Amino acid sequence: MQALRTAGPIHRVRTPVGDDAWLVTGYAQVRELMDDDRLGRSHRSPETAPRSRASVLFGGPIGDFDAEPAGHTRMRALLQPHFSPRRLRALEPKVEALTRGLLDQLADDGPPADLHARLAGPLPALVICELLGVPYDDRDTFRVWVDSAAFNTDPVESGQGMIALVDYGVSLVAEKRRRPGDDVISHLCDVDDLADVEIAVLAVALLFAGYETTVIQIWLQTVQLLSGSRKWQTLLDDPSLIPKATEELIRASMIGGVGIPRYARDTINIADITIAEGDLVLLDPGSANNDPAFFKDPDVVDFNRTGPQPLSFGYGGRYCLGAPLARMELNSVFSQMIPRFPDMQLAVDVTDLSINTEALGSGLVALPVTWGGR
Repeated sequence: MQALRTAGPIHRVRTPVGDDAWLVTGYAQVRELMDDDRLGRSHRSPETAPRSRASVLFGGPIGDFDAEPAGHTRMRALLQPHFSPRRLRALEPKVEALTRGLLDQLADDGPPADLHARLAGPLPALVICELLGVPYDDRDTFRVWVDSAAFNTDPVESGQGMIALVDYGVSLVAEKRRRPGDDVISHLCDVDDLADVEIAVLAVALLFAGYETTVIQIWLQTVQLLSGSRKWQTLLDDPSLIPKATEELIRASMIGGVGIPRYARDTINIADITIAEGDLVLLDPGSANNDPAFFKDPDVVDFNRTGPQPLSFGYGGRYCLGAPLARMELNSVFSQMIPRFPDMQLAVDVTDLSINTEALGSGLVALPVTWGGR
């Protein structure tokens, strides 16, 4: 990615399914375009739109072209109260308790353990199910559908996963109308002009966003902290660094090469490049977060780093509403796990970890760890 950035901030590329796209790698350009209303997820001609991959959820356009701008504004206005500081403060004790319970069980069962199966996977699922009012027992079912909708390379199977996911969301809405609770789906049901299928789509989007990113970051940050350089010990010695450390680890872990798909709603001139209406644009926050013009020694993990805000959670009007929740979960995990397991270490060499970037949670099969001299 460094060689690509050196050649310029925007590049003409061919996607894995053979379509042309613009890959944006420079920090300044990614930040600018993230907050540009001339980019969106819909396309005027969705049937012929270029695609980034075969899957329904990430591969091609989503939504109605004419309704998208107003719909996006409305969606954020509806969801913002559920991620307000007051709401998250009320949720924090529950997140802390869920984390503590998983770590208690980990300690009781003893080493070795698969941290992916015991913590990185369960905690985000528990938290997002709590927030949305989704039965936790349904997690294995909806994860299969999410995985298919987001990553399946067969467009038919991916479409079937998306349909099943939305149908599941509609069934949840129906249940909440019968038995409302203090959760996001129940409160959305109180909005007069919001149809059941709209609530279901919003719930499905939150289910994916609230689960996938945090699963990845818990296991990925654990691997980084346990892979030498005494990073784990540094945070054990000074727990006050944990919030800044998790932010820096997110930045450093996004190495680039995978862009967030957007479509140009109008002609855009940027960095001596003309992006035509309808073009596929891939915004690469991973590359942007490692742009040496903005981040000194980007390959170095520096828990005291200062400078511009990384684009890990987006920027401006596209900034992730759930970012504070993800940070809360990460801080809860590492502020409890590090002092609880001060001598934790990887039970296998880091090169032996199996990762598939085309699967849910980036496809980590297992994260074997041990502690207590075992």
